[in-house]
Amino acid sequence: MSTIAIVGGGPAGLMAAEVLSQPGVQVHLYDAMPSVGRKFLLAGIGGLNLTHAEPFDDFVARYGSRQTEITPLLNQFTPQMVREWAHTLGIATFVGSSQRVFPLEMKAAPLLRAWLRRLRAAGVIFHTRHRWHGWNTNRALKFSTPYGEKSVYADAVILALGGGSWAKLGSDGAWLPLLAEQGVTIAPLQPANCGFEVEWSEHFRSRFAAQPVKSVILSFTDASGKHYQKRGELMITATGVEGSLLYAFSAPLRDTLAAYGAVTVYLDLAPDRNLADLVKALAKPRGAKSMANHLRSRIGIAGVKAGLLRESLSAAEYADPARLAAALKTVPIKLIATRPLDEAISTAGGVCFASLDAQLMLKAMPGVFCAGEMLDWEAPTGGYLLTAVLASGRAAGLGALAWLQTRKNLHQSPLRLSSNE
Repeated sequence: MSTIAIVGGGPAGLMAAEVLSQPGVQVHLYDAMPSVGRKFLLAGIGGLNLTHAEPFDDFVARYGSRQTEITPLLNQFTPQMVREWAHTLGIATFVGSSQRVFPLEMKAAPLLRAWLRRLRAAGVIFHTRHRWHGWNTNRALKFSTPYGEKSVYADAVILALGGGSWAKLGSDGAWLPLLAEQGVTIAPLQPANCGFEVEWSEHFRSRFAAQPVKSVILSFTDASGKHYQKRGELMITATGVEGSLLYAFSAPLRDTLAAYGAVTVYLDLAPDRNLADLVKALAKPRGAKSMANHLRSRIGIAGVKAGLLRESLSAAEYADPARLAAALKTVPIKLIATRPLDEAISTAGGVCFASLDAQLMLKAMPGVFCAGEMLDWEAPTGGYLLTAVLASGRAAGLGALAWLQTRKNLHQSPLRLSSNE
């Protein structure tokens, strides 16, 4: 019987285990945390976004510069197949108004429980509190455990160790030097789907931190001159801004920051009204009303939106109806840095695809496969992250099976020598 070790108990590792759990294969899954799937559970607290129901060509375009590498994985495990897979676990799904796909119960826990039951029934053996530390001189996997050091040999290994965000849940990026010293090419980890820092005034920060800014259009131009524009909402934080509008553009915003040291985005606070309409409304006499009350009564701008105007305009500009109307359509916000890597929803960078073959096996380490967020790709939120993670876990599992079969056909001796378990 072949023995396969999977290191990492997130969705990629669990999907690889599912593919591999078949007769003639013993699957051992190792995770550093007390239980598996911790980041998966936390990400699903607000509603587990499994995948997205938009047309497939639009879906794969969300992977930007890594579309070429990710598309073959998604061709073998499409968004529709993700939904069908969830249904086999007894999890019904629905398509929301934004075309995002959610479990009917909206939660991650029922899916994870059903998934783990199926894996255990299939014979997958879980080893928690096992932190991986690379390989020893005999090519055995090294783990630290509550009971001391452990060495494990396996016929094939799948690494599904996550990126570098949310370290408290297990994705700490500690694997980078372990692979680098084996000759694997790795792109530096960077925050993706992240917040950005802004130098707010103390007055604005104290009044509006944690306030949402709804129904706005964000626009900016990146370092290459490409213009971006999208409608949505964002959140003011004590340190800057975050939210879906920023996450959608985190890659070009991050790259423009790296090129110029800062990037200015512009908010249209009144996207449903044109400039002429705003000028006309604000030019009407306001009598004894303050300009704040005039804004609220004439065009419905109040609270955090009014605060953003005051943050960017001088007193003279704020008092001038024409200049105020123009500012409503182009409120500048200067982003000066990304928030720290550990705060990001996901990470860019990781194991470069040039270091992998088509089955996600490391060229420098035959029999060792990589999957999930530790690969060098990124995508916006909206189901794209989880779908690609699952697809890559499946691909790595199938790749490991094919590699073992090839070795068997060639009558090669197994890599596994012994284990001190």
